[in-house]
Amino acid sequence: MARKKQYNYFNTMELLAVNSHKAAEILEDIIDNYTVGSFEAKAEEIHRLEKDNDRMVDELTNELYDAFITPIDREDILIISECLDDILDGINGMTYLFENLVITEMRPETEHFASLVNKAARGVHTAMVEFPKFKNSKTLKNMIVEVNEIESEGDRLFSKLKKQLFSEETNVLEIIKWKEIYDRFESILNASEEAVDIIDGLIIKNT
Repeated sequence: MARKKQYNYFNTMELLAVNSHKAAEILEDIIDNYTVGSFEAKAEEIHRLEKDNDRMVDELTNELYDAFITPIDREDILIISECLDDILDGINGMTYLFENLVITEMRPETEHFASLVNKAARGVHTAMVEFPKFKNSKTLKNMIVEVNEIESEGDRLFSKLKKQLFSEETNVLEIIKWKEIYDRFESILNASEEAVDIIDGLIIKNT
């Protein structure tokens, strides 16, 4: 009987990061060129990527149940995979916010937030490409630092835009809507930072 081919956990984790990065690029495009008419098709692309990530996480989890040997601790594989999936879940959730809150136009500097999300997702993607060779990688540590810096920039932007929202906006409905949207942006950036921080911890643990 032929032996089952060894499952490539690192490859699946990289693909999870790839999908999150793709979704972040689409989100940035949605926000940079926002129209209600073009929104639905672009949002559907993100929904498809989110479903693909859910499928891969399920596949990876099932493999972990049966695995005898894994390249790093199975609990760590599951933690990083779920964190990578959280990034895309947040981006996917943003599209539902735009739809359910009936957003008709973007507020100033929303595109800045979208750009930070895309940069962070790209950084996580690069970090996951480098992660399998963490003992010799020349760029992994720099990517971890970069994503942390992007998240810090996002914190400053979040504080600025929330302050403007509550001090300058007079429409209560707009305040409610955009508070939720800004909170979602921050949670996506937090998930990106958490992903690279977990990678950083695993480098220490496995060297």
